Amino acid sequence: MTTHADEEAYEDRLSVLDIENAILTGAIVERQRDCETNEWKYVLRGQTFDGRDVFVVAKFGLLGSLYILTVYEE
Repeated sequence: MTTHADEEAYEDRLSVLDIENAILTGAIVERQRDCETNEWKYVLRGQTFDGRDVFVVAKFGLLGSLYILTVYEE
């Protein structure tokens, strides 16, 4: 998770487990091309353990790692 994603998660009272659950139970709702890096970013919508809808913006690194760029509650 990026520092920005960590800060946003803290503000919305989301734990790492909430974000993981949102990724595992959610779906990709949008694919975006990053203007600066020309890489693809994915917007996923899923649910936390307590049923809140959240969005996770992520991208894949060069070696296949998933980077969480930001998270936010609907």
